Amino acid sequence: MKRFEDSAAIITGPSDQGIGGAIAERLADEGADLILLGLDKPTRLIKRLVRRGTSVCWHRVDVTNSQMIQKAVTCCYEELGHIEILVNNAGVEFSKKFEEIEDDEWDKLISVNLTGAMKMTRAVLPFLTEQGGVIINIASVLGMAGCPGFHAYSASKAGLIGMTQSLALEIAPYGQRAVCVSPAIVQTPMAHKHSADLSSEAWQKLEDAHPLGIGRPQDVADVVAFLASHEARWMTGMSIPLGWIPSFGLPAPTNSSMIHSSELSKKPVISTK
Repeated sequence: MKRFEDSAAIITGPSDQGIGGAIAERLADEGADLILLGLDKPTRLIKRLVRRGTSVCWHRVDVTNSQMIQKAVTCCYEELGHIEILVNNAGVEFSKKFEEIEDDEWDKLISVNLTGAMKMTRAVLPFLTEQGGVIINIASVLGMAGCPGFHAYSASKAGLIGMTQSLALEIAPYGQRAVCVSPAIVQTPMAHKHSADLSSEAWQKLEDAHPLGIGRPQDVADVVAFLASHEARWMTGMSIPLGWIPSFGLPAPTNSSMIHSSELSKKPVISTK
């Protein structure tokens, strides 16, 4: 029997090539039914999942919108009758000097990365299976070590780690768990838009901060699958660093790799990893 057979997993912000999509495929490989929530439909991902025979349901949801979330979660529960796993993966980011940050772009990022995860978790908890249900938050190296230019992103991920720790204590009496993973740099479209602007020297510094090399989405997905499984039943409230050593800070980005606020305003409220 596969580890996640007869289990249903909700994943926010999945994309065709990012971490969320890799998590979806990894859980599907082990038998999970999937509910994918986000703004941009990952058409190629869904086609791959359907070809494998996975039960997959897509709902267009903005994780900053409580009504959309509640409607989608309730619909999923009514259709499947159970929810065992929630993966809060949806996120956005930008990089710029601290004194140049605008109020609206700070608020937008926090509303997706941190408040969005809170709203998703709040909606799912009443339906989450007791004695085995798990919430997995995708945090970041930048929530534990920090990096110049990524102030809002670091704050959102540090907040997500703290929320996970408190939530884990609250839901433990019901046999439910909450955990984080904090990946270093992973080869995703979100990372590539910054790496393209880095000098060879700056890129070498980044590689030096990753003793085992830059990660792949599948590396994160493998750890998420373990944390979602019964084998991790005694693990809760922690954030697991992936691909880096916590004592290593990441080098500052060059000015050319920092995104101007006007570019952020052109992007949808939810990006995907």
